[in-house]
Amino acid sequence: MWKKVLSGALAVGFSVSLLWGFEAANAAPSRALYDVKPLARPEVEGLVVSPDDKLQNLTARSAVVLDAATGLVIYQRDMDARRYPASTTKIMTLIVALEKGNLEDTVTVSKNAAGMEGSTLWLEPGDKVPLRELLYGIMMASGNDATIAVAEHIAGSVPAFAQLMNDKAREIGAKDTHFVNPNGLPDENHYTTAHDMALIAAYGYRLPEFEEIVSTKEITFPWVKDDTRRLRNENQMLWLYEGGNGVKTGYTDAAGRCLVSGAKEDGLQLVAVVLDSVYMWNDSIALLDYGFEQVEPERLFRKGQVVGSVSVGLFEGELEVKAARDLSVARLKHGAKVKYDQKLEVTEALTAPIKEGEKVGRLVLLQDGKEMGAVDVLAARGVKPEEQGFFAKLAAWFRSLWKGFF
Repeated sequence: MWKKVLSGALAVGFSVSLLWGFEAANAAPSRALYDVKPLARPEVEGLVVSPDDKLQNLTARSAVVLDAATGLVIYQRDMDARRYPASTTKIMTLIVALEKGNLEDTVTVSKNAAGMEGSTLWLEPGDKVPLRELLYGIMMASGNDATIAVAEHIAGSVPAFAQLMNDKAREIGAKDTHFVNPNGLPDENHYTTAHDMALIAAYGYRLPEFEEIVSTKEITFPWVKDDTRRLRNENQMLWLYEGGNGVKTGYTDAAGRCLVSGAKEDGLQLVAVVLDSVYMWNDSIALLDYGFEQVEPERLFRKGQVVGSVSVGLFEGELEVKAARDLSVARLKHGAKVKYDQKLEVTEALTAPIKEGEKVGRLVLLQDGKEMGAVDVLAARGVKPEEQGFFAKLAAWFRSLWKGFF
């Protein structure tokens, strides 16, 4: 039975050559869901591998594996070299759509979107599809037509959407990345690095619905243009790797084979990136295996744990806040324990009413002044308006009065 399942999972791979080295077994020495034969690295024109490289058989020109929570780089090969991202671009498309779009919107497909070249969902002009469902189509089936429909819906045009992508890249810290379209079709001004793409994916895992979308193996929608109405994820790591939970494949002649993959274990979320790889599945398994071998989880906060307090209103008492989720970071097994500074950030001046469990800010982890991770904080109890003092009520009245003028 497992042979049939595995065969189906690999059916949408890029080529047979990418599957060499995989063989099934009852027990797996790595976190792959079956044995992976070590493969000798083939001769790759222009690829020079340092004798000190810990993963000699890796075939990617650029590669990195890091901890999503802190950005800790566990392994890298030429991770800052500028390369074409192909369809891994769509990770940023998803991020911008999740942050700027209304997932309940209905998107009307334009003639421009329906005519897009490359991988497609076979959308037609005038099709009306929920934005949320188009995002599944983008990440699972790599629909270039859907990326244009989403870009036009959210920003009005592809160039305007690309600007949102670039603004977000800079905010995330992807300093050597530039996008000109939402799908990764070749353009000399559309580029990234392995490190930047890992940072982008790591950021994505902080967003509601990101992990759910990128880790979905199969889903059915009525608008899908085949008899099954089913989308099947092209990212085989969801089947191949224990804890695999993302994220996106990519290929063009210019970019080569690209893969951003994610996996979670013991509360740790790792992200691996290979750009211009010969054996991208093998490379990604090797990267994630190496990553999990080198680190161990350090749990800083548990979901529901009180992590501090914030002021409510003028001359009021303190409101305790609790972590919205568990927060674990990767610590190198053979490295010194890292000390993080903590900063409690409140989104705005807090006034009643506040509901128990309402988001009131976030707790940020800092190392040498650089943000290394964060967790949302929630009100540990509710605060009613009558609990405020005179000055807090007066300030709230002035704020409401001011808003009434505009």
